[in-house]
Amino acid sequence: MKFLYTLNHAPINAHFSKNSNDFVVREVPLYEPSGDGEHAMIHLQKKDLTTWEALQILSEHLGVKMRDFGYAGLKDKEGLTSQFVTFPFKFAQNLESFSHEKIKILSLNRHKNKLKIGHLKGNNFFIRLKKVLPTDALKLREALETLSAQGFANYFGFQRFGKFGDNAEAGLAILRGEKRIKNPKMRDFLISAYQSELFNAWLAKRVEISKFASEFSVSEFAKIYGFDKDLAKSIATQAQFYKLLPGEILGHFPHGAFFTCEDLGAEVERFVRRDITSAGLIAGAQKLRASGVARGFESEIFAEAEAYLAQTNGSYRYAWSYIEDISHSYDEEKAQFGFSFYLPKGSYATVILEEILHREIFENFV
Repeated sequence: MKFLYTLNHAPINAHFSKNSNDFVVREVPLYEPSGDGEHAMIHLQKKDLTTWEALQILSEHLGVKMRDFGYAGLKDKEGLTSQFVTFPFKFAQNLESFSHEKIKILSLNRHKNKLKIGHLKGNNFFIRLKKVLPTDALKLREALETLSAQGFANYFGFQRFGKFGDNAEAGLAILRGEKRIKNPKMRDFLISAYQSELFNAWLAKRVEISKFASEFSVSEFAKIYGFDKDLAKSIATQAQFYKLLPGEILGHFPHGAFFTCEDLGAEVERFVRRDITSAGLIAGAQKLRASGVARGFESEIFAEAEAYLAQTNGSYRYAWSYIEDISHSYDEEKAQFGFSFYLPKGSYATVILEEILHREIFENFV
């Protein structure tokens, strides 16, 4: 699906190639290696390989079974990426003879436990854009500054939906009993793509509400969504771009429990301070649900799917997140604009780039 952008500008002209020179990802660990224990923790740098491909190469050389590797997340194939990986320390001595043109071992330490999915703080990114004119470089700087100040809609990126964008459709077909997948991990991945598509559709609706709250009068805004005047005013008069709704699910940011918004005024203040943020439903079986007007907008998106997903694990995902540690530079002679930034785990750099450029440029990447 197409994102509903939050920034208000025309598409920016720039060329992006997702390669090891122009796209760099550095994983930020949740904690440092313990220095002792039964596991080896390596800092792995790979180029133009998926995480699975890199681990398969290591598996064949070290003698480690694939299931014995631990990692916090999967990294893109295209680009230069680094991440932390664990495996039983008894195999560490085999690294002395390891050499591969697309893999480097940046460090080796002992660690007490096997890494698991989600055991990371976030990722640092570097992106280089080419064929950038001075006027467009200025627009890029302004877009980054705006995102830094207001935050961004935390959509799932194109990687979630497959090369042909049909992963979500396949996931729904599995849930309906129209498609069978023997591999349980692939089955779960395709179902999660369907859940992700629903989340993106819900988030696009929330961005629409936020935009309309700023673009229309209170009475017009109330009429569009069938709100009473007091409710419309309580939403439209919020100073920040992304508007909170009474009864929606919120989460402590960047880590913490989810809860229901019961005091809109107080929660808006905490939202502006970035103590909390809005959270969107990953549809499935879960106890916590939105209420009131927020539940109504959830039902628009999720009602039809809930019967299919009743036996699937549900959760919540931050809907609004923040880009940090932004730096940028422009080489007018080479017409190249480079920028670096940090994102919390679960956020996609490609979403940031599409938001900034205001156009879809990743359809051909997997």
